[in-house]
Amino acid sequence: MACPYFEPVARLQDRRWTRLPLGDTYEGVCHASSRGAPSSGPALSRDLCNLGYARGHCSRFPLDAPADAVRFSIYHEDTTSISIQFILEKEYFPLEHGLLKFAPGAGFFQANCSDLLLKQAGAFVDNYLRRKVPV
Repeated sequence: MACPYFEPVARLQDRRWTRLPLGDTYEGVCHASSRGAPSSGPALSRDLCNLGYARGHCSRFPLDAPADAVRFSIYHEDTTSISIQFILEKEYFPLEHGLLKFAPGAGFFQANCSDLLLKQAGAFVDNYLRRKVPV
């Protein structure tokens, strides 16, 4: 799960963790404030932005935010597209969910969600494709 306000910008070479919500650790921008200020250093990005559930731990996270984290998984894949399931969570329970369709080379389509969610899903699918073993 990633923070729902986190925009992943650059992949970091942090290999301490093996299972991360977006596939890797990212440095990025926090959109919890209206200014879109850079997140406060790598430790905060790694621990809160990349892993979500920052409510009560991050001074920028809105206490009245509808969701605490975003989870992604591959739902279906065929030769022309990949369906990615997203789940917005609050207090570890599903709050909202949906499917995003991605076509390698063309990007996302049939995506009815925020640009920030698409950027997170883009980081997730990029890491999935980078690690995928050719069949």
